[in-house]
Amino acid sequence: MRLILRRWREADLDSLIRLANNRRIWINLADPFPHPYTHADGQGWIALTAAEGDPQLQFAIDVDGQAIGGIGLKRLPEQHPQSLEVGYWVGEPYWGRGIASEALARVTEYAFNKLGAERVQAQVFAYNLASARVLEKNGYTLEGRLRRAARKDGQIIDKLMYSIIA
Repeated sequence: MRLILRRWREADLDSLIRLANNRRIWINLADPFPHPYTHADGQGWIALTAAEGDPQLQFAIDVDGQAIGGIGLKRLPEQHPQSLEVGYWVGEPYWGRGIASEALARVTEYAFNKLGAERVQAQVFAYNLASARVLEKNGYTLEGRLRRAARKDGQIIDKLMYSIIA
């Protein structure tokens, strides 16, 4: 398996729609990630990321030449300007192969070494134990439980806050 992180491109559209249009992906991601995931959603995402300047913050996770998920950073200017939040997803056929862990390791290193981040954080739904394990395997520390902090699929749920410091 050869994993690279790269910009999203038009050629990724079919793979993006096929993998993202999955309730088991959607249930673990914040609500801006749509379900069902339509052709228009995929086109919009690729256009949005194509317009992104440098430094790059959104990446396609490419395994053997195919986009199989995504990982990205967002700046948190309301906190410290060198704080970033990371989010990621991998298509279900690729779960359990260490892909999310490897992608997170690379993006975390990029955040510290290329973007000058002091802190990278991630929030995961408390029931998403697989994502929590990915963070822990990469040295992220559980800072706490945000009780009743999110609504997903009609339920009010807890979120877990993780971070890693430079």
